[in-house]
Amino acid sequence: MNKKNEIQRKNGIAIWRQIADAIRADITAGKYKKGEKLPAEIALAEIFKVNRHTVRSAIAALVQEGVVFSEQGRGTFIANAKKLSYQIGQRTRFSQSLKDQASSVTGKLINTATGPASQEVAIELNLVMGAPVVHIETLHYVDGRPISHSSAWFPADRFPNIAIDYEKTSSVTKALLAANVQDYFRYSTTISARHADNNDLSLLNLTPGAIVLTTRAVNVDSDSVPIQYSNTCFAADRMEISINTYSEK
Repeated sequence: MNKKNEIQRKNGIAIWRQIADAIRADITAGKYKKGEKLPAEIALAEIFKVNRHTVRSAIAALVQEGVVFSEQGRGTFIANAKKLSYQIGQRTRFSQSLKDQASSVTGKLINTATGPASQEVAIELNLVMGAPVVHIETLHYVDGRPISHSSAWFPADRFPNIAIDYEKTSSVTKALLAANVQDYFRYSTTISARHADNNDLSLLNLTPGAIVLTTRAVNVDSDSVPIQYSNTCFAADRMEISINTYSEK
């Protein structure tokens, strides 16, 4: 198959981006293993029937996104051929899900505000539109690399200090516990995918044209009262999402 012709049919996406995605797909499919050397630029240029500058742009994108790394005089190597797996079930805990897959999982509060609930937030939290909610924006790192960013809303009357408690603990679970929520459950999750926007590119250290996975989720307490609505964005080349249908409640 002529990969150049296949690539050119994808209108609106730069050729270097399509080559980067094709190489990433080969890595995910197991064609390349962690630590293995990629073919030289000249060989990749021949495979894709493009010039070396286009291949170089694709490799540079993969380096920035942490998929590969380059060593002067030696070549380009696979950094991590295996994606992290985020398990979504009735008790969905981000750090808990990834703890056995990484050395460190950390969260950082990057923005917070209290204001009236939008129509969307009010519906998801079963509130009157305009009711006060606390909004927190967070960024999660796995082994020092940004993996996801999230916007979450909580009823302000019940969780006035949620942002303060999150900043102290870097954990939604611990922040909810500080508000006397002993346990909570995932009520709904909607998953989709899209191209990264400018905010994604900046926060997750991605390159233009990268794909991100997004989730919209609602958590409820033990009485099935909504306590958290969140929109989360994950770097698709670093993360896969797995749904656990086993009921724990």
